[in-house]
Amino acid sequence: MKRKIVMLIMAGMLTVTSLAGCSSFKPEDVVATVEDQEITAEVANFYARYVQAQYETYYSAFLGANMWESEASEGKTYEEYVKDSVLQTLEDMVILEQHMKEYEVSVTEAEQQVIKDSAKAFDEVNALEDKEKVSGSETAVERVLTLMAIQQKMQDAIQKGADTEVSDEEAAQKSMQYVEFSYTVESKEDAEDEEDDEEESREMTDKEKKEVQKKAEEFAKAAKDEKDFEAYAKGKEFEVKKTTFDAESMSPSEELIKAADKLKEGETTGVIKTDDGCYVARVTSLLDREATDAKKDTIVSERKQELYTETCEKWREDAKISVNDEVWGKIGFKDLKVTMKEVKEDPYSNAVQTDDVADAQDEAEENAE
Repeated sequence: MKRKIVMLIMAGMLTVTSLAGCSSFKPEDVVATVEDQEITAEVANFYARYVQAQYETYYSAFLGANMWESEASEGKTYEEYVKDSVLQTLEDMVILEQHMKEYEVSVTEAEQQVIKDSAKAFDEVNALEDKEKVSGSETAVERVLTLMAIQQKMQDAIQKGADTEVSDEEAAQKSMQYVEFSYTVESKEDAEDEEDDEEESREMTDKEKKEVQKKAEEFAKAAKDEKDFEAYAKGKEFEVKKTTFDAESMSPSEELIKAADKLKEGETTGVIKTDDGCYVARVTSLLDREATDAKKDTIVSERKQELYTETCEKWREDAKISVNDEVWGKIGFKDLKVTMKEVKEDPYSNAVQTDDVADAQDEAEENAE
C-alpha cells in the first residue's frame, strides 16, 4: 500500500542503544559512487538508521527480538534485505538528482529552509552520543532530506508524463447482488460471562452440505423470476451482499465471477458451487459508474508508477555505479538498536515527505505474513 510519511523523526527524538561493539568508519569514507557523485558513510549510515528506526519502532513486535537475523526471503536475512534496499534507494536518489534539469526540477529556497529547520530541530533534541552513533550531523541530515525531497519532486515530474486517458470500456466494472450459502457453521461456546463467549467455526459434514445445496437450488429457482432479487432474498431471511467486478476479479469467488461475467443486466445465475459454499447472484449493472471511475483512477495510478519505475530502471542501467563493500559492511543493524519517540505535535508539518520507508514497511509486513 502506498502512503507518504512526514519526516517526524527529524523533529523528534531517537532512542539509541548499543548492543555490541560497533565497527568504526570515518564520516567522509565513501560507501558508493554514482557517476562522479559520492555517497558518504555518514549519509548512508544516517539514512540506514532512519529506515532501521521505522522497522524497530513499528514492526519489532511481530518480527521478534532477533528480527534482523530472521529470514526475509530465501537465503537472505532482514538485515541483508533492508540494507540492500537502503543502498539501492540512495543510489536511485542520486541518479534522480543527476537528471533534475531534464524535468526542470529544483529544491526551492522555502523547501531548503524547511530542510534546515528540520535538521536543526533533530540536532537540538537528540543527545550528542546518540547523534554520533547514527551519523546524525546537521550536514548528513540535510543531505538525506534533500535527496528525499528531490526523489519526491522527480517522481511527481516523471509521472506527469503518464497517459491519463482511460475509456469506460477499459475500466468497466459490473455490479451484482448475491446470496452466499456457506459450508461453515458458526457457533458460540458457553461461558460464565456472556461477554466472554467465543465464536468457533467448523466445516459442515457432507450431509449438511447437501442440505445447503438443496436450499440454494430452491432459492435460485424462485429468485430467477423475481423482479426484485434483493427484496425477495431478504423476505426469505437471506443476507444479500453487493459487489462490483470485472473478468479479472477473484472475490468473493472465482467461480461466481466467471459465471456472472457471462450474464446480461438483470439475469440471475444458477447455483454456483465452490469448495467453501454455494452462491446465487443477479447482475444489476454492466457499467457501475462509481466503481468504473474508481477503476480508472487505479489504472492511471498504475501507469504513473510503471512509468516512474521504468524510467528509474533505465537510468540505473545506464549509470556507472560502484560500491565499497568494506565500508558498507561496517554499517549493520544487529549492533545498534534505534527507535523513534512519538511526537504528538509536529512543528514542521510542511516538512519533506517520502514514500520509500512506507514501501519498505509494506514489504516487511507482507514478508512477515
